[in-house]
Amino acid sequence: MKVTSPDFENGEPMPGVSAYHGDNRRPTLTITDVPENAASLAVVVHDPDAPVGDYTHWLAWNFPPTTDEIPSDSLPSEVIEGTTDFGTNNYGGPAPPSGTHHYHFLVYALNANLDLPTQTTRAELEEAMKGKIIDQAELIGTFNAS
Repeated sequence: MKVTSPDFENGEPMPGVSAYHGDNRRPTLTITDVPENAASLAVVVHDPDAPVGDYTHWLAWNFPPTTDEIPSDSLPSEVIEGTTDFGTNNYGGPAPPSGTHHYHFLVYALNANLDLPTQTTRAELEEAMKGKIIDQAELIGTFNAS
């Protein structure tokens, strides 16, 4: 499985429109080579460079396994968004206080849908995914505070 974005290359800077203090718009994600036996996809976006520790910017699950693109402006109706470290249930873009931070976009192919409420945190999502992950892919974007 592979995840890419037309908005930035792996390891390269993310666009300003994706920043929290920009338009706070999710970058578009393109997903390829999803395993045929996948029942759903889940996405976790986090910043391990945050001064408060690993910071969760977006959680979403129950994407159909046929999903080949997650656009910046919409989600399928069956997708559930969990609670980020911003305390919201939607994408929260980069907002580093200083320096360059790395934003990890993890896409998981799961062998089941997840019956979880929107109050679900990243730790709870990761616990619920245990034993259900068939494959995963990662895309890393950077963002500089200056």
